[in-house]
Amino acid sequence: MTEKTFEVFGLGQCTLDFLGKTNTYPPPDTKCELNELTQAGGGPVATALSALTRWGHSCLISSMIGDDDYGERIRSSLTREGIDTSELHIRPESESQIAFVVVQPGDGQRTIFWRRATGKALTPEEVNETSLQRAKVLHTDGQLVEASLKAARTARKHQIPTVVDGGSLRPGMLELARESDFFIASEKFGQALTGGDSPTEACRKLAEFGPELAAITLGNRGCTACSNGETFHIQAYPAQPIDTTGAGDVFHAGFIHGLLKKWCTARSLDFGAWAAAKATEHLGGRTGIPRTSDYEADAG
Repeated sequence: MTEKTFEVFGLGQCTLDFLGKTNTYPPPDTKCELNELTQAGGGPVATALSALTRWGHSCLISSMIGDDDYGERIRSSLTREGIDTSELHIRPESESQIAFVVVQPGDGQRTIFWRRATGKALTPEEVNETSLQRAKVLHTDGQLVEASLKAARTARKHQIPTVVDGGSLRPGMLELARESDFFIASEKFGQALTGGDSPTEACRKLAEFGPELAAITLGNRGCTACSNGETFHIQAYPAQPIDTTGAGDVFHAGFIHGLLKKWCTARSLDFGAWAAAKATEHLGGRTGIPRTSDYEADAG
């Protein structure tokens, strides 16, 4: 029997998000009515894979959930997106990761309250090397760091490019940068790395660890990147933001889409910036994932 192949092997946390909009963020010891409330699957890699499957790419996720109702909702949300969940491990007698997201009006900024999954983290031994070796790209957020390092080293051994979503500077992330090919981090990551506010400095510092591309996303200020010794900036696309949840995840999906299409680095980052801007115009990280056919019209 022919082994199933996937374009993208994703490894990262899965969550269930509860998102609510308020007129204003409340001070302590007050009551605040939510104008809108929705539930959606979340997690950096899980949301990126959701975008990629909508854009026609086959994806598998390697992660873990609890055996609770939240875990079943997470699994169902991934299955509905067409993501293969055969490597989604269910931890018995444990609770899945969840988040409550309060979204403010005007700029779509949000505050996230979250609870970590109570089950054992994904182990290096649980990374299915056979499935990974058949992929074209490895995408990880490094939150399951030991498993992520195992996957990145396996990918490098088999010449499979690794794309890392660096949300925050946690233990093991710089080691993961050494094993990656494309390291795209948040502004917060860059500030923690350098102790300053220069995204250019952060990119150059990240590039010293060896990835072909080091980039820092800057929200509505675009993205600064360093590739092959050259530093450049990608402008953000205009948007009417409602909720910025998941925008960075969709940015990474956009870059991977370009990578799979064999676009140049600048165009792949530009597509990521466009997709991220579109994603902010809806409540929830996945609701606003745009159609790829709209890109050329907006990009000119």
